[in-house]
Amino acid sequence: MEIALLIIFVLGYVSITLEHTFKIDKLIPALVMMALLWAVIALFHVPVYEIIEGLVPVEHFDEVLLHHLGKTAEILVFLMGAMTIVEITDHFNGFGAIKQFVKTKNKKVLLWIVGILAFVLSAIIDNLTATIVLITILKKLVDKQEDRLWFAGLIVIGANAGGAWSPIGDVTTTMLWIGNKVSAGRLVEFIFFPSLICMVVPTFIATLLPPFKGELSVPESDADEKPASLGMLLLGLGMIVFVPVFKTLTHLPPYIGMMLSLAVVATVAEIKSARAFTMADAAHHHSPLHTSLARIEMPSILFFLGILMAVAALESVGMIFELGESVRAAIPDDIFVILMGFGSAVIDNVPLVAASMGMFQLPLDHHIWHFIAFSAGTGGSMLIIGSAAGVVAMGMERIDFMWYLKNIAWLALVGFAAGCASFMLLVQVLHGV
Repeated sequence: MEIALLIIFVLGYVSITLEHTFKIDKLIPALVMMALLWAVIALFHVPVYEIIEGLVPVEHFDEVLLHHLGKTAEILVFLMGAMTIVEITDHFNGFGAIKQFVKTKNKKVLLWIVGILAFVLSAIIDNLTATIVLITILKKLVDKQEDRLWFAGLIVIGANAGGAWSPIGDVTTTMLWIGNKVSAGRLVEFIFFPSLICMVVPTFIATLLPPFKGELSVPESDADEKPASLGMLLLGLGMIVFVPVFKTLTHLPPYIGMMLSLAVVATVAEIKSARAFTMADAAHHHSPLHTSLARIEMPSILFFLGILMAVAALESVGMIFELGESVRAAIPDDIFVILMGFGSAVIDNVPLVAASMGMFQLPLDHHIWHFIAFSAGTGGSMLIIGSAAGVVAMGMERIDFMWYLKNIAWLALVGFAAGCASFMLLVQVLHGV
């Protein structure tokens, strides 16, 4: 049955990558792949496991399915909350305030601005949310979609690099932090410089490429556009930044803090919107919350559901863990971790890191844990569906899988390789490992 599961996964993955060839939206094969994988497991009673310091058999299939659905739902609810806050902010033209501050039309200068913002913001508000915010801002600054695709690709690289060095910047670093594999201080000490290299090298190379030469075609100002609302921008970003603070204080999952932040932003939006209407206009008044909810990228949400639950199916039958154990037995740990980075471009990095936490029995802040955080966090940039940031960018800008593979993947690979080399050098020279 494992061969059948693998065939279903490969066929589904190929269908996703060739969506433009087949002219079928990528969410359809993702959902079909997810449903078929779990159906095969259920119908043929394939043994299921949970990864807890190794593979632990689980007697009841429903428990495993609900466990993975719960973990996936946490990410999806978080994503919907972040998207809605961004849409509410945009409803009041909050991102128009950014446009007033960024005066440059030079493509190279703008690339460095968005790259640095992606690197810094992702460490504070996580790489997923940072990507949503920056691509929304990008639409205000760059008129041509062809230009935006290149910027979006570099944003994905910068956001994943920035998320790797922060305990709240990426789901996998958070897992390692909560699992007492790394401490916040040592994570920053080991990973900040390699992550910076991982962002700077591809960004610098990109500035030498033809798409980043010359001046930007700036979107024309819409006469009906609302005045820029700096207040809503600061409120929206501030409440997103509040999410990791709430998590640290309460130890609750991030999606709960995101829902609280959404409630605060929505309340202010409703009050602000109501003041702009007289009683005579009340019948035509549309709630900014309802309008924003209608505009979030539901196809991206469903695609994300399909991908995560499909990978969870392979994880539940132990295939990912067993493959990792076999590879690790044959090669040194450092090489294995580098291969994990390549694997995270194909398979979601969450189950990969979960599997590694069961494979390695190492003390707190061992350099291998930090290398895993870097490799799993940044390796996903090599494919557009290899990271949460990439999946969101793919949905928001309609980025074609093959276009990304041809134009951005090699830049991500160069950045990943440079980051790995700098990590090994840093560990050897400064820490004597």
